[in-house]
Amino acid sequence: MLKGLSSAVSFLTIIPSKGGDLDLVAKNMYLFPVVGALIGLVIGGAGYGLSMYVQPLIVGLVLTGGLVIITGVHHTDALCDFADGMMAKGTKEKKFKAMRDPAVGSAGVVTVVLYVAGMIASISMMRGFALLEAIIVSELMAKFSMVLQANRGSSAWEGLSSPFTLHMKNPAKLAAAAGMAVVPAIVLGGITGIMVVAATALISFLLLGASNRSFGGISGDVFGASNELVRLASLIIFASR
Repeated sequence: MLKGLSSAVSFLTIIPSKGGDLDLVAKNMYLFPVVGALIGLVIGGAGYGLSMYVQPLIVGLVLTGGLVIITGVHHTDALCDFADGMMAKGTKEKKFKAMRDPAVGSAGVVTVVLYVAGMIASISMMRGFALLEAIIVSELMAKFSMVLQANRGSSAWEGLSSPFTLHMKNPAKLAAAAGMAVVPAIVLGGITGIMVVAATALISFLLLGASNRSFGGISGDVFGASNELVRLASLIIFASR
């Protein structure tokens, strides 16, 4: 388990890890919420301290940048690619080509700009323990959304998502991931936590349905987009309470 957790940390963050491969990460995908908790503690802890002394918009900018950096920009890039693929006109093949195109399309640019603006705005509306709590819960649920999609979906093509959808069909692993994500979210957030859990399920299944229609299944970019959108939705819910 420790080796699996180490490989998951290395996969989801810029922290290097000795050994491990994609198949090992996929087998231990149910531990993603643990990695989310670690990220939340690091970034949320920084936000807890900064929010006491620094202007809110600066805190929002710093923490948004910190989240993007600590995760290696991978999921933000996936959100951009997912938007380009969804907005492309034509067949599944054309949508796939748009998603895999290294050039960023207008849909991707607009989506990422709105995402970053939403992150900065929502974070800047909170401070102290409320901010720490919101970031931890948002990271827990963002990571759980990927596990949920891997359990319920199938890969559109052979690629990054394939081993995850293969190994996460185990109900026990889904239950373990749910316990590590949903229970702390509700304990920390109360009614707001329940709303965040509901939003996580809704966004995960909406993206899953949209991906099935547009691409014939899910991909690594769908996982990444779900992570980012669930995180943003969770922070907005906490900021609005």
